[in-house]
Amino acid sequence: MYGTYLRRELAGRKKQTAIVAIGLAIAIALVIVVNALTAGVRDAQAQALASVYGVGTDLTVTGAAADPGQGEGPRFDFDADAGQSDGETTTLAQSTLRTDFLRGTLDASVLDTVAATDGVAAASGALSLTNSTFSGEVPDGGFTPQDGEQPAAPEEGQNPSDGGQGGGGSFGVDSFSVLGIDPAATSVGPLASAEVTDGRGFDADDAEALVALVDSTYAGANEIAVGDTIDVAGSDVEVVGILGSTSGSADTAADVYLPLRTAQTLAGVDDVISTVYVQADSADSIEAVQSALSDALPDATVTSQSELASTVSGSLSSATALITDLGTWLSIIVLAVAVLLSVLLTLSGVGRRTREFGTLKAIGWSNGRVVRQVAGESMVQGLIGGAVGLVLGIAGIVLINVLRPTVAASGASQGTGPGSVGGGPTGGGGMFQSPVADVVLQAPFTPWVLVAAIGLAVLGGLVAGAFGGWRAARLSPAEALRSVA
Repeated sequence: MYGTYLRRELAGRKKQTAIVAIGLAIAIALVIVVNALTAGVRDAQAQALASVYGVGTDLTVTGAAADPGQGEGPRFDFDADAGQSDGETTTLAQSTLRTDFLRGTLDASVLDTVAATDGVAAASGALSLTNSTFSGEVPDGGFTPQDGEQPAAPEEGQNPSDGGQGGGGSFGVDSFSVLGIDPAATSVGPLASAEVTDGRGFDADDAEALVALVDSTYAGANEIAVGDTIDVAGSDVEVVGILGSTSGSADTAADVYLPLRTAQTLAGVDDVISTVYVQADSADSIEAVQSALSDALPDATVTSQSELASTVSGSLSSATALITDLGTWLSIIVLAVAVLLSVLLTLSGVGRRTREFGTLKAIGWSNGRVVRQVAGESMVQGLIGGAVGLVLGIAGIVLINVLRPTVAASGASQGTGPGSVGGGPTGGGGMFQSPVADVVLQAPFTPWVLVAAIGLAVLGGLVAGAFGGWRAARLSPAEALRSVA
């Protein structure tokens, strides 16, 4: 009896049922798509950060940034007999390996301090360097002005080479990033998110050997293969392996990797490092470990992954802000409007059914039965809207995954590696915008979101039914009889 009457009433009010169901369907579909996109952007951001932090890295400890207005910048010093001369020009070629002059290094004992801190499960140190090669030709006797006139005599205290102006020679500077790592500690840090695609990785015997691992992108651009030698600080270093990122859309953290002791020797630095990668024993202890490290190492900078994520910029950040803020509020507004529309249409329908409900109550229907009738109709309308919204939402997710939109990420970087975002891991200096590889955005299916969407649709129907039932329960048989008369 109840089901038959319910079906007839819905069939007799197809227009109202369709309007309510469509409104709820659009709102539910929007909620599903926005939540899927939010999860996709969050995954994309984690993917971009993975190339910097490495799998399992929760914190990084780096040297404090130096004042760029103080100290000397990178420079080349040549001996008096440096280069080869043919009587007219002198050919110079020299490589140097240096730490970043805008960021201080850390004493190697810092690694022991970090490892001994409560809550630290693993830690490894690295030294970030830049190898620069100066090569070119300098005219014998110094430079002359472009117009051919003889240079003016240098003033007192001025070097003869400073008195000239103009051209007469050509030179260039080529550089690549180098990261010295501990061959015995690769489970945390940049190599945790990289894999050897050719050759072999480091082993215990490589601690002080002149061997290197090269990023696959850098190797391809410079035609470097396993077994070749590369010039690092004037020394021939054998390439024993080619590295690729475990993420297909992200780079590794540096162009060339050396054993830590080898990097320190070639750079002519003491027992120092630039970065310590830290893995906490649990996610809950990350904040406490960061606080403890900051207290124990006041002169260092301790950065968490969440802080690094806040520096990510570019279209990835724009997409995150747009979807998280605008999308969430838009979903709430549309859902509220859909529920409000359902309530208004239900109340309007109850008002037009005054004689019907009054007559039903006159022949013996109780207030509860009238309320159940109206609520049942609204719930069915909500279920229809939820089912249609679920289909539309899934279709939207499938469309996004088929189109595979691409977003880019860049960050305020302090490193020199090709995949450096935020600068925490590489420990380099100088804040600049460092682009990373484009990240393909995907919208994952989240079961709880789909279930919640159906629940919201039913809830919307119940809210509309509650208001409509309350309005219908207030009708009296006498009012119905007066309406009939």
